[in-house]
Amino acid sequence: MEIEHAPVRAIRWAWLAQRWHDLAFLHWAVPPERVAPLLPAGTRPDTLDGLTYVGLIGFRMVGLGLGRGPGVPYFGTFWETNVRLYSVDGSGRRAVVFRSLDASRLVPVLVAQASLRLPYKWSSMRLDRAGDTLTYRCRRRWPGPAGATSRMTIRVGAPIPEPTPLEHFLTARWGLHTRAYGRTRHLPNWHPQWPLHHAELLHLDDDLVTAAGLPAPDGPPVSELYSPGVPVVFGGPTSVR
Repeated sequence: MEIEHAPVRAIRWAWLAQRWHDLAFLHWAVPPERVAPLLPAGTRPDTLDGLTYVGLIGFRMVGLGLGRGPGVPYFGTFWETNVRLYSVDGSGRRAVVFRSLDASRLVPVLVAQASLRLPYKWSSMRLDRAGDTLTYRCRRRWPGPAGATSRMTIRVGAPIPEPTPLEHFLTARWGLHTRAYGRTRHLPNWHPQWPLHHAELLHLDDDLVTAAGLPAPDGPPVSELYSPGVPVVFGGPTSVR
């Protein structure tokens, strides 16, 4: 796989703007045939050296808003934990496919479900920080399976001056694929280069991966990363042919 670089130009007509803060990235390698049936029509698993990946990512969404305007007060800032897969469509656009997105604000959950059929869930969430140690907690409220939980604790390590091909593959994704109203859609996004750090997983007790219809992780993650965050802009959706 060739390394995919950020688009040369930022998205001209912004559909959504937001910032992602305090991201913990955990990833497990899986054979592509295990997750292929879970991807939207018109896409297939994106692979690196014959493998694809399941990601569990916790972070804080800040200032979500329409266009390039200011973020929506209160409702535009919340905690999120998502379970995601990696996809590519017939046009060669590499993206992510979300199997679940737990968020701590109900209104964004309802809007995302209705507009793009994204599998958002309303959950109780928080992040605790003690020095360089961060603990992400999530308990699902609605829709089910209610009571699914996740708790992950990482220790943030040294900055990564140059990401490996795997680290780039897992974090530098310039869009998402979703199935909405009978069509597979692609939403492009743009953000500056990730400031990445090594991370050490100290504790993980998670139900979200299996609740998303994926096999339980087989062993520890193959990649553990942290980022202080980036600003992000999304363009409008287009149909995947």
